[in-house]
Amino acid sequence: MARPKNDALIDLAARHELTTALVARLTCPPGKSQAFLRDTKAPGLAVRVTAAGAKAFVFESKLANNTIRRTIGDPRAWTLADARAEANKLRVLVDAGLDPREVDREKAAQRAATKAADDAALRRQVVTGLDAWQRYIVEGAEIGFTSRGRWGDRHIADHKDMVDPGGSPFKRRKGTRAPGPLHSLLSQPLANIDSSALEAWLRTESAKRPTRAALGFRLLKAFLNWCGEHPVFGAIAQATAHQPKAVRRLIRRQAPKTDALQREQLAAWFSAVRQDPNVLTRTYLQTLLLTGARKNEIARLRWSEIQFGFGGSISLHDKVEGTRTIPMPPYLCSLFLSLPRKGELVFGPSSMANNSAHHHKRAIAKAGLPHVSLHGLRRSFGTLAEWVEMPAGIAAQLMGHKPSATAEKHYRARPLDLLRAWHAKIEAWILAEAGISFSLPPDVSAIGGAMKDVLAQEVQ
Repeated sequence: MARPKNDALIDLAARHELTTALVARLTCPPGKSQAFLRDTKAPGLAVRVTAAGAKAFVFESKLANNTIRRTIGDPRAWTLADARAEANKLRVLVDAGLDPREVDREKAAQRAATKAADDAALRRQVVTGLDAWQRYIVEGAEIGFTSRGRWGDRHIADHKDMVDPGGSPFKRRKGTRAPGPLHSLLSQPLANIDSSALEAWLRTESAKRPTRAALGFRLLKAFLNWCGEHPVFGAIAQATAHQPKAVRRLIRRQAPKTDALQREQLAAWFSAVRQDPNVLTRTYLQTLLLTGARKNEIARLRWSEIQFGFGGSISLHDKVEGTRTIPMPPYLCSLFLSLPRKGELVFGPSSMANNSAHHHKRAIAKAGLPHVSLHGLRRSFGTLAEWVEMPAGIAAQLMGHKPSATAEKHYRARPLDLLRAWHAKIEAWILAEAGISFSLPPDVSAIGGAMKDVLAQEVQ
């Protein structure tokens, strides 16, 4: 077919052997949004021009009685030779029954999959166990992972201590803190924390601090299980790394602790503790023994959670039930009445659970008694309760133990007065064995009421 002259109008209804000059002269006819000038040399190749003057090489063909059109590129970037070569490639695909557009989509999907795999591989090397651990703590503090709800302050602090980098100075003695048990393990990429890494970590930590290593392993198990269900960390972490027997056999089993005060030791213990010059410390230690409560439950006690009088009570933050209310027997009431009242915390803003530990060790040594920890005082309450034949369910409820039987869970709704009768009985028995006698003010209820007014003013 003859080429049109430069000054002649281009017949768009006919096919032409495309040239650079012909493409340059091409314009869109008036009244149309676009027009096509088709090539005779490369079947399927055409130049599209829009009313705005934009031009592009396109490929057009029929496949299964459907017209398919695919843009090749701008004539300013593509030469005619390259455009014809690309059109011929697309023609081969169509002759093979393939839609070039679907081929493009498949290639794009493959490129996206390759990029995603590369990104995942990069994250596996960049994301450390500490990164995931910090996210784990945040979610635990915000929503929690069980029906108990959000984590408590103590649980959060335990997780932070496990990955503490160390190096900070001690408050009461020379030297610096050692790194937390999990810090060295979680400092590496999360993807590298496999069963072999856990074995090596347990061998090192169990040799230095077996109890802390066992606690760290229990926390790590829960963490890895969480990682396995996480939308991001699930593709990185090896969530079952803690399951092999080769790992679990390295955990040193700890013998059950039995430190507790016995009946014949009560007199010496009370005598030594009551000589402590710090009224807060001696009251705190006696409260632990007389209630069987956890050390942090008493350390965080607020004045607003104490009801004074013969029908008095104490509300404690319970890690099992959230809160629990226990009676306040007479001697314990007298101890709280003697305390100075500064702020809303009964034992002040400092950590009484930590500050009183060395006071207690000193009292134990002075009394000539074997080692008894602060938690051992809680164990002592449960042990001494058997001397007065206190029902196990009542002792467990006073101490905040989780019910262990169906009857306790579903068929016991004890009123506070029933707990008070037994609590007063065990307190009276302990004081008798310790040789302690005391007397309350004549009208404790009135003192309690006046005390509340004073406290309200101080808190404000």
